Amino acid sequence: MSDRLSVLKTYKLYVGGKFPRSESGRVYEVTDSKGKWLANAPQSSRKDARDAVVAARKAFGGWSGATAYNRGQVLYRVAEMLEGRKAQFVHEVADAEGLSKSRAAEQVEATIDRWVWYAGWTDKIAQVVGGGNPVAGPYFNLSSPEPTGVVAVLAPQESSFLGLVSVVAPVIATGNTAIVVASEKSPLPALSLGEVLATSDVPGGVVNVLSGRTAEIAAPLASHQDVNAIDLAGADEVLAKELEIAAADNLKRVLRPQAVDNWTATPGIDRLTAFLETKTVWHPTGSLGASGSSY
Repeated sequence: MSDRLSVLKTYKLYVGGKFPRSESGRVYEVTDSKGKWLANAPQSSRKDARDAVVAARKAFGGWSGATAYNRGQVLYRVAEMLEGRKAQFVHEVADAEGLSKSRAAEQVEATIDRWVWYAGWTDKIAQVVGGGNPVAGPYFNLSSPEPTGVVAVLAPQESSFLGLVSVVAPVIATGNTAIVVASEKSPLPALSLGEVLATSDVPGGVVNVLSGRTAEIAAPLASHQDVNAIDLAGADEVLAKELEIAAADNLKRVLRPQAVDNWTATPGIDRLTAFLETKTVWHPTGSLGASGSSY
């Protein structure tokens, strides 16, 4: 039998539920930890970033308006799809981070578990951070969390899959939509995650994945007037400062970079609450009968 040429995978962006090539037509080489060529990844342009914002805004109404229980079901379906493609992600994470297959498998399993963990929080976070407030006077006073809106997420540079999911899953679990800037050095797991999202029940536009030069893509997102918040997890100190200044123009919520020594540690709910707004409603209780008792 004659030898055959392997069919190399063409990685593409994930924007609005579709897989476009970069508007600029550019690509850049992605190599493993030893410098061996892995693939050509799309190098996103400012236009790609703007297109992703349009897609995220379009998807926000339907996603934020879905019930929390339904969002949890959708996210759990993503975990099911990740489990089915575990071998692919083990291979990509091992190449991206220079890990052995066994260590990479641990990372992928932790990532899937992390996705399930956040899926379970969708219909519980409101009870933790919302509720009835004791006030003086005949009023009901109720506070409930609502999603901030469109969130730009700079994925961690070193943790190509576990770190990525740890910053993306809480954003969409709480009803926001996301534009994800993948790790510049190791974007392939993020681009493959886009393929998983496309074949699950996540509506197009809820998560949009861009690859390329982090600083080039992040700049237009930080200054974009229709982006409501930005997570700077994947920015260095200098870039984070520049983006924070740009984000102030429309009063974006900004989550500053935080050193994470161990992404496998239980994350808590800080990232769930980072992109939530609290709505408080007052309503008069009225009075019942001559006694003046209220309900």
